[in-house]
This record gives sequence, structure tokens and C-alpha cells, in this order.
Amino acid sequence: MSQFDQYIRLSGFYFFYFALLGALVPYWSLYLKSFQFDAQTIGSLMALLQLSRIVAPNLWGWMADRSGKRVEIVRFGALMTCIMFIGIFWQTTALGIGLVMLGFSFFWNAVLPQFEVITLSQLGKEKARYSRIRLWGSIGFIVTVAGLGALLDYIDIRWLPWILFGLMILIWVNTLFIPISTSQSDTLHLSTDQRSFMQLLLRPQVIVFFIICFLVQFGHGAYYTFYSVLMVDVGFSRSEVGLLWAVGVIAEVIIFIYMHWMIQRWGIRNIMLVSLLLCVVRWWVIGLIPENLWIMLFAQTLHAATFGTLHAVGIALVHQYFTEKTHGQGQALFSSVGFGVGGALGAYVSGLLWDDFGPLTTFSVSALASLFAVILAFIWIFPQRSEA
Repeated sequence: MSQFDQYIRLSGFYFFYFALLGALVPYWSLYLKSFQFDAQTIGSLMALLQLSRIVAPNLWGWMADRSGKRVEIVRFGALMTCIMFIGIFWQTTALGIGLVMLGFSFFWNAVLPQFEVITLSQLGKEKARYSRIRLWGSIGFIVTVAGLGALLDYIDIRWLPWILFGLMILIWVNTLFIPISTSQSDTLHLSTDQRSFMQLLLRPQVIVFFIICFLVQFGHGAYYTFYSVLMVDVGFSRSEVGLLWAVGVIAEVIIFIYMHWMIQRWGIRNIMLVSLLLCVVRWWVIGLIPENLWIMLFAQTLHAATFGTLHAVGIALVHQYFTEKTHGQGQALFSSVGFGVGGALGAYVSGLLWDDFGPLTTFSVSALASLFAVILAFIWIFPQRSEA
């Protein structure tokens, strides 16, 4: 397979996967609100999207590391996501919607961590090209979130599940074009490394790294759950909300383009510390001045730091902290601790706070979590001292 073919196939998966995310995360809470659910119910349902990340990525990562059938697992997960989601078209109660969300997310959340391993494995010594491939995920998110926001000003929000289902099918179709043979070699030759996953995991710096991942995604819980609701409540149209989301991901794309250069110039530790500080700023200003367009545009550009750089740094640290044999489990834990436990708890807590205490208190809790992450990173994260 030529380098160009490899680039197209890998980039295509990220494009459609994050296009689905661009339709789901910003607008699903608005879909749930159309059923007249209260904030606590919406927060609990949004938490279900993250809840399966606690178990699913680790289960599939364990299976993939031992079987070598990483591509087959990604294909199966993508197909089962489509099948499980079909039930949403008949659900109108919180319980029914919640069960479908839990079902399809169990498979959907297992797909990306293993595809990250496939991508890095295929890139081999050219891992610096990862950011250029991953940015197509951001482009997919931008196209969908902006286009769908404009569309939802003209069509009913109840059409959203059909759009999501179409994107799920496109993700599955794309996985059929990833050659199976490329994933086999990254597991069959690794038996010579006898260090266990737990030995690598229980090093103090690695434990603190995962606590930071938890805090970062806990802070994002209110954003992913209630940002669109908040923007609509303070007077923005759905198309404007979509454009605000798009601004954040455009900033993320720019960061991904220059990420390799940034790491070489400033190092992982410095980038992490600055990005975590910007998390504090972002959550605080969203809670304080949500009605100000210019402040919201500024806050959205900070997505480049709160997600873009922290995600890229997290991927890099997983590959530094763990051996090649345990990359799958390490990547899965990165997803489950952060997006799973952190994201689910963040969404749930934000649902508890939203109606009674309002946006400022809710986002202030996110800011405090990020501030604690800054302190932990400053004290503990020294990547050069912890080679796998």
C-alpha cells in the first residue's frame, strides 16, 4: 500500500468518526431537551455516552493486544454501533433512550482507541505524521457541526438520529478498506518483552498522568453536556452555536498541524502545563460571560489547548509510558479514565448543578478541577524521567 493510499484510508476513518462526534456531542442534548427532560436527566443521559468508556476500551484493548486482530475488532465495533443504534427510532422515554445510548456507545467507544494503535503502527518510524492524519477528524467535526447547525434552524431536531445513523454506516464502510495484515505484525513479535502492564501502570508518574486525564475530561463534562443548551438559552441561534463549535475545532486543526514542531521546541511538560492553565481560563469565562459573542469566540479558540494539545500530548505520553506490547491497553486506559470516568462524572455532576446553581457555578467546578490538574502536572509530570 502506497503512502498516499495509507493516508487516505486512515484519514477517512478520522473524518467520519469525528463527523459523527460533531453531530452527536453539540446537538444530542438539544435532542434530549425536545422530550422535555430536565437538566438532571439530560446530564445523566449524556453521562451514559461516556460511561461505557470505563469498560469497553479496556476490554477491547486487552483482546486486541492478545489476539492481534485489531482491525477485525474495529470493524466489528463499527458494525455493532450501527445495529445497536437502530433502536433509537422507537424510543421516547428517558429509560429507552438511555438503554440505546448505553448499547451503541459500548461498541462505538471501543473503536477509536484501537484505531489510534493501528494508525501509529502503520506509520512506524514516521509517527510525526500522526497529527496530519488526525486533523482530518477535526475537519470532519467542523463540516458537520457547522453544516448541521445551519440545517437545524430549518428542520426539526428529531431528524438528528437519522443523520447520526448515516454517519455510523459511513464509519463502518471505511473500516472495510483498512488492510488486516497491517495490524497483525504489531502483536505477534512482542512476546520477548516480559514487563507486565500493571508494572508499567503503577509507577507514580503514570498514576498521576491518568488522574490528570480524569480531571481534564471531568472539566469538559459541563461543556459537552450544556454548552449548546446555554448558548441557545442566552439567545444564539443553532447555526451560530454550530459556528462557535466549529471555531473551536478550527483552532484545534491549526494546533495539530504544528504540534510536532511545538513538542520539539517546548517539550511535552511545558505544553501540558500551559494547556491546563488555559482550561481554567476557558471554563471560567464560559460560565461568567456566555452572552458575549467575542468572549465566546476567544473561549472557543482555547479548544486548541484544552482538547487539541492535551490529546496529542496524552497520546505521546501513553506511547512513552508503555511498551509496544501494552500500547493497546495503555491507549484504552487513557480513553476510559479520561473520557470514560472523567467525562461521565463531569456530565452527571453538571446535570446536578445546572438547574439549582446555574452556569457560573457549574463551569467554576470545571475550572477548579483543571486547576488541581495544573498543580499535579507541575509536581509530578517529567516525561524524560519515565521511559517505558
